[in-house]
Amino acid sequence: QVQLVESGGGLVQPGGSLRLSCAASASGSSLRLATMRWYRQAPGKQRELVGTITSSGVTNYVDSVKGRFTISRDNAKNTVYLQMNSLKPEDTAVYYCNAPSIFTIGVTYLEVWGQGTPVTVSS
Repeated sequence: QVQLVESGGGLVQPGGSLRLSCAASASGSSLRLATMRWYRQAPGKQRELVGTITSSGVTNYVDSVKGRFTISRDNAKNTVYLQMNSLKPEDTAVYYCNAPSIFTIGVTYLEVWGQGTPVTVSS
């Protein structure tokens, strides 16, 4: 009944920028998001936590993306964003949005994941 849908991935040159979106929806219900997380998984590597944003907008990032990536949210649209600047080839991965908890009337959903959107950084 709930889903997360990522969008905005694609091919970009080193040094370029992309903005990813993660939209949450529930069929026939309103919802409230708490902390949201962005992960990524490069080919042949384990999934890595990129960063988090709390319900009040406090963010944290893995050291490798600090100063280059920015997470934000629009609570009215139930959407979270990942702005990626100064992209490097090592940023190539499938990027996933994750919601530890999504609250609706009567039901709380735990550990909801999107399908992922691929990002390729290459010349």
